[in-house]
Amino acid sequence: MKSPSVAALARSHRAERVLTTGVGLLALLAGGAALAVGQGWLGTFRARRAVLDPIAVDTLVDWQLAARITAVALGVLLLVTGVMLALRTLRPERHPDLALDRTVGKGLLVTAGAIADAIAVDAEQVDGVSRARATVVGDPETPALRLNLWLREGTRVRDVWQELDGTVMRRARESLGVDSLPTAVRLELGAAERQRVR
Repeated sequence: MKSPSVAALARSHRAERVLTTGVGLLALLAGGAALAVGQGWLGTFRARRAVLDPIAVDTLVDWQLAARITAVALGVLLLVTGVMLALRTLRPERHPDLALDRTVGKGLLVTAGAIADAIAVDAEQVDGVSRARATVVGDPETPALRLNLWLREGTRVRDVWQELDGTVMRRARESLGVDSLPTAVRLELGAAERQRVR
């Protein structure tokens, strides 16, 4: 499980990286073993033998049914593993809703989209911010926030940051009922308005 501060930055692709690294290392080891055998480093007899070892071929011929069952089982296992990894990779990122009241029949649930919209509208009230977009990610117990701010030309970033941290983020923490809210803030600075030359 990743920490909330990491969740604020971006979605984790740790499993995909580990799998890719593992497959790459296995391919590297297989290539190294083939090179060692082919160059005769493990003996000249092995280097001169056929790629399809006659002893292995004879064993497969003698045990055809077992070999076929094993091959089919291995193929199904690889297919299921591949589909599971693909589904895990393609699943949407979690956006936690906030349960204000958990009473059965009278529960009050605020969606992550509503929370994000409220934080974005609050951030747009900061002097110098022309537009804001927020996304709530992570778990309901440990939410994290991604906040994109578009600043007007000539805005002092330090002033925006102080007001953002002092008002917007404080209200967001109070609303979510957490002591800390890991936040990744992305700033887009406004460009000067182009003047047409005639």
